[in-house]
Amino acid sequence: MTAPEAVRAAVDAAYRDEWGQVVATLIGLTGDWDLAEDCAQDAFAAALATWARDGIPARPGAWLTTTARHRATDRLRRDKTGAAKVRQLAVLERDPIEPSAEEIPDERLRLIFTCCHPALPFPARVALTLRTLAGLSTGEVAKAFLTAEPTMAQRLVRAKRKIVEAGIPYRVPPAELLPQRLTAVLAVLYLIFNEGYDEADGRRALAAEGIHLARTLVRLMPTEPEARGLLALMLLLEARRASRTDDGVLVTLENQDRSRWDRALIAEGVVALDEALAMRRSGPYQVQAAIAACHATAPDAAATDWPQIAALYTELSRLAPSPVVDLNRAVAIAMADGIPAGLALVIELTESGKLDGYYLLPATRADLLRRDGRLAEAATSYEEALKLAPTDAERRYLTARLSEL
Repeated sequence: MTAPEAVRAAVDAAYRDEWGQVVATLIGLTGDWDLAEDCAQDAFAAALATWARDGIPARPGAWLTTTARHRATDRLRRDKTGAAKVRQLAVLERDPIEPSAEEIPDERLRLIFTCCHPALPFPARVALTLRTLAGLSTGEVAKAFLTAEPTMAQRLVRAKRKIVEAGIPYRVPPAELLPQRLTAVLAVLYLIFNEGYDEADGRRALAAEGIHLARTLVRLMPTEPEARGLLALMLLLEARRASRTDDGVLVTLENQDRSRWDRALIAEGVVALDEALAMRRSGPYQVQAAIAACHATAPDAAATDWPQIAALYTELSRLAPSPVVDLNRAVAIAMADGIPAGLALVIELTESGKLDGYYLLPATRADLLRRDGRLAEAATSYEEALKLAPTDAERRYLTARLSEL
């Protein structure tokens, strides 16, 4: 007999590491997403009792996959209604039950690209990735995105139906389509991370899921530099999490307590970035990670290499042009070349109307005006930003800045 706490820990670890593998293998064999998820759940439930009696297996993933396949076979034998289920049963009974080590990464990679297919609406891609790859329940996904559980359930049903009806192939895309499809995958994983990184405690688990999925993608696609670039960016941002707020008030980067930064995550992020850059195929996630590394490796705010950061934002605006990138570049130029130079770019962005309604535009303008000694204009911009700020932490920060004026 194995101690219950050891079994629970082993099953929890296997759930995090192997859930996507088990589901991917069953979907690859049967094409039935609901059957795969149900039988995977059965396998993990069975593990709690069986491992306590027989011991924890040397290859938990293989044990869980084999058990899930047995459960799927049994279920289809009991209900062979329709030609599709007969075909599914034939595949399960024909193929070897014991999964090979080679098939598992391929199956999980197919699942990632299927969940993130461009034909699916973006919210559906995110929900399907969290449900199918990360193993979050429908209720957990709904809670994470502040959506009612029935609404999220319908979204998942529609996504799965779309995959079937549109004939979305369960495969890694061919070489000529890979860059476009990989971009879609990376965007989903980064959104998952950001939803946890930017929000309060109740959603922080999403940041961990984003990092976990990025690690998985790097293992499955070791020659793709942008996958490593995204992982590096996540790690470098996550390293600063503990210092981002103080008593519910946002703390700007220059004022953060750097002794609270996670040096292990920074070191890991820098290594991942160096590995990506060594492949000599630049991309926007690598550039963003390089910017984050400039901040993370500076011993204090005064030592920040702002000219390098400004140059990196110029490169990012070439690779992934957007008004938000232009705003960040303006800040870097202000810090590198003087406040007036950056402020002129911010005013130009304001006049363009491209960032109307985006609170960081008036907030940035206010900060630069304050630094330039134009306090009355800064107060007006802080008031504008305060009306648009999306979170309490940001509103508290802006209120404090305004009161200082």
